[in-house]
Amino acid sequence: MSGWRERVAQREAALAVVRAELIDLLKLERCPDELDPDMPLFDAGLGADSLDFLELAVRLEGHYRVTFSPAEAAIAMRTLNTLVDHVTAPPP
Repeated sequence: MSGWRERVAQREAALAVVRAELIDLLKLERCPDELDPDMPLFDAGLGADSLDFLELAVRLEGHYRVTFSPAEAAIAMRTLNTLVDHVTAPPP
């Protein structure tokens, strides 16, 4: 598989995992495809709160072996797309 195709496949797989985690965590009655990748995760978007944020971070840290520093989390947890960017980024 070429580099860009592999990257697209990796992002699609990560998006599916993150959507499933959010649906489970927030007890949403939606299909995964109904979660717009650019929708805000907190407040007016999906309505997640700080406890949801912590639980989601723990779940994704275990699944993807990534960390969320406070500074990174503020950026990474804005939307599904920014979250997928964070969990699929190459290690520093």
